[in-house]
Amino acid sequence: MRIGELASCLPQAKLWGDPNAEIRGIAYDSRQVRPGDLFVCVKGFRFDGHAFIDDAVRRGAAGLVVDKKSSQSASGKGTKAPIPNSISIPVIYAEDTRQALALIGAHFYDHPSEKLRLIGITGTNGKTTTTYLIKSILETAGYKVGLIGTIQNMIGDSVLPAKHTTPESVDLQSLLDEMVASRCDFAVMEVSSHALKLQRTTGSEFDIGVFTNLSQDHLDFHASFQDYLDTKTSFFADLGQMGTKEGKMAVLNSDEDYGDYIKKRTKVPVITYGTKLGAAYRAASITIKPSGLTYLLEHAQGEAQVSLPITGYFNVYNSLAALSACLAAGVSLPMAVKGLQEAQPVPGRLELVDEGQDFTVLVDYAHTPAGLENVLDTINGLTQGRSIVVFGCGGDRDRTKRPLMGEIAGRMADAVIVTSDNPRSEAPASICEEVSIGVKETIGDKPWEVIIDRRQAIVRAIEMARPGDVVLIAGKGHEPYQILKGRTIHFDDREEAARALKERLEPK
Repeated sequence: MRIGELASCLPQAKLWGDPNAEIRGIAYDSRQVRPGDLFVCVKGFRFDGHAFIDDAVRRGAAGLVVDKKSSQSASGKGTKAPIPNSISIPVIYAEDTRQALALIGAHFYDHPSEKLRLIGITGTNGKTTTTYLIKSILETAGYKVGLIGTIQNMIGDSVLPAKHTTPESVDLQSLLDEMVASRCDFAVMEVSSHALKLQRTTGSEFDIGVFTNLSQDHLDFHASFQDYLDTKTSFFADLGQMGTKEGKMAVLNSDEDYGDYIKKRTKVPVITYGTKLGAAYRAASITIKPSGLTYLLEHAQGEAQVSLPITGYFNVYNSLAALSACLAAGVSLPMAVKGLQEAQPVPGRLELVDEGQDFTVLVDYAHTPAGLENVLDTINGLTQGRSIVVFGCGGDRDRTKRPLMGEIAGRMADAVIVTSDNPRSEAPASICEEVSIGVKETIGDKPWEVIIDRRQAIVRAIEMARPGDVVLIAGKGHEPYQILKGRTIHFDDREEAARALKERLEPK
């Protein structure tokens, strides 16, 4: 594609240089630039792409996109010169290079979101499970589905690795383009608040937006909880504002106060779900068992019995969200119910680790106050024994949630072990100390301890367990790594739990 065509899709952009220069690809990391690429200078959390222009040019960049504010005036005539002045390749001066990356990416890949139906799920908790449930329903109904999310990206049954909950904008367009080429009917994706704030979804035309819930998270990134809420709300406010596809809808959790807040700000028709009267799709007569859950779905057209092979009260909401979204997409109710019944457990979400022991070990991704509270509430409702929780909090992330999660663990669990999560650049002991402040407020005379080494913490919890107890290892879920200062190591809670169980069960 010629650079002049790409420049024309950007609002108020100016092109300096040859408009006929051919662009073969798009890069936003100078290390990934290949000959013929357009290098888009994006300012990140640690680095500014404008500082790597020389590197991109050396690697064969055929054009640049720079921020207008970073440009220099030439000869006092108000015209723009490239950065640095020695550069001779064409330069696009954009109002916002993040927006430019998204819009150019969508145009370069010929707007793939217009060629399939795109369902986006946003909220603090439940996004991953809801995407998997939607995928199960749609595939049961005979559609080919792409999935984009925290654990992995999928095209049908093919699995691709995932770097972010929501990929960078141009990577997202490339992935959607692959789905179109693979003849996917639908793409279902998690939409994080980071992605919305950083414009990763700009240029993508969504058909259905789903809201799960909202609680404290990512306040290291957002200026306030209101900013977090407004960022999530923007997804629904923008729904239906672009593109030509018809039938766009918002699917909202009406049990959440923020569901009504969002409803007032979206311009598309709304479908509600929940457990309280007034929801368009309501779960009643709910039964939660270790093997799964059941409920009676009440709706305007009648009733239907729903059963899932996954447990937890919060999964009532996740399944309602998935079912409502698929009904909005045109799937029949019997087919949607069948799709839920055939759903497979989601990796790292209340995932069972079973080596034949006489107690239960579960690994879960719960890493927010609400997430941890929901999982502990489920466990306490299922077990006749004790609940033992192993958890920590990530470094370089929202510090205010650390004592909150400690308070929840101390109040709801029968035994608590505070440990390291992904400490990143912070000292693990300092993070554990901040978590412990909350534990001390509510633990009373129940047993608790701090074991900074996560492997030893898991071993200790399994050593403590008695018949009928439940051990919950929370915070990392599906993640097969631990991020320490300056390095990332292989670490999988499921593997560590299995190893500890085998050691305990070995004859002495």
